[in-house]
Amino acid sequence: MELIVDFSSDLQNEKYDMFIDTLYENNHLENYIKKVLELEKVESDRPLYLSLLLTDNENIQVINREYRDKDAPTDVISFAYHETEDFNIGPYDTLGDIIISLERVEEQASEYNHSFEREFYYVLTHGILHILGYDHIEEEDKKLMREREEAILSSFGYTRDK
Repeated sequence: MELIVDFSSDLQNEKYDMFIDTLYENNHLENYIKKVLELEKVESDRPLYLSLLLTDNENIQVINREYRDKDAPTDVISFAYHETEDFNIGPYDTLGDIIISLERVEEQASEYNHSFEREFYYVLTHGILHILGYDHIEEEDKKLMREREEAILSSFGYTRDK
C-alpha cells in the first residue's frame, strides 16, 4: 500500500519540537499510520493520501467552533473524505484530514497518567478510525471503537501504563 502523509505543524512552542522530530525519524509517523490501515484491512489500488496537522488548543478550538459548533478545545478533529466526491480526485484516494492539539494531548496524558507518546498515538489512532467510519455516538459503536483502539495500540506496545 502506498501512503502519502501530508504532515505539518503550526506550533510555535519549542517544547514539542523534539517529539515532532521523532515523528520524522525513519518515517515513523507514516509507518505507524500505514500499519493501522493494514490492521484495519484498508486496501487500495491507488496511493492513499492523509493530511495531519499538529496544532495548539487555541487553533483547534477555532476549528471546533467553525465546523462542529463546539466552542472548546478538543484533542482531535477528523474530516473523512470517503463520504464526499473529493475522495478520488487526482492521482490518489484522499482519506481525510486529522488535526491534533498537542497541548490537549499533554493535558490528557497527565490526566490519565499516560506517557505523552502513548496519548499522542491514542489520539492519532482515534482520528484514523473516525476517518475509516468508526464513531462513538451509540454505546455499541463506542465499545467497538475502544476495542479497536486498544488492539491497535497494544500491537505497537502502547499500553495504558506507558
